Amino acid sequence: MARQASHSTQPGKEKNPKREPKAAGQHDAAVNRIASHNYFLLEKFEAGVVLSGTEVKAIRGGKANLKDSYGLVKDGELWLLNCHISPYEHGSYANHAATRTRKLLMHKDEVVKLHVKTQIKGQTLIPTRIYFKNGRVKVEIALAKGKQLWDKRETDRRRTADQEAREAISRGRKGA
Repeated sequence: MARQASHSTQPGKEKNPKREPKAAGQHDAAVNRIASHNYFLLEKFEAGVVLSGTEVKAIRGGKANLKDSYGLVKDGELWLLNCHISPYEHGSYANHAATRTRKLLMHKDEVVKLHVKTQIKGQTLIPTRIYFKNGRVKVEIALAKGKQLWDKRETDRRRTADQEAREAISRGRKGA
């Protein structure tokens, strides 16, 4: 006997409007803002993360930090190192370690591609953000090349010049 669906879902409709924005995937759970200052971000990839239950709850609470973390390809697998996820406040004796090494989940061909690209001198894998997608934790990891001091200064000069140009345009529109 065929089983009937108890409810119908509409595509594009938010599942639970009372749900936290981070958990619903509308906001990033953690962002590595210093990454774009210290590195040229060449390519970005999405990867799943192998986490324990208390780690997911801590990320939903906004307790993740990507500041000193990086990615590593070892034995054909992708790993996330030094990502700090604070222990869950309401956890028990089975709480997780804050900076343990976590496995990232990607397709094999993408991992091989990243392994080849990270063998080039000066290129590394930097996580740029953690977010939720369809209820699962995802990490955006970027192939990055380190900036020298003069590169950072040039980036700051460009940013300042662009900001001044936008302000001048907006002043011109208000005065006319």
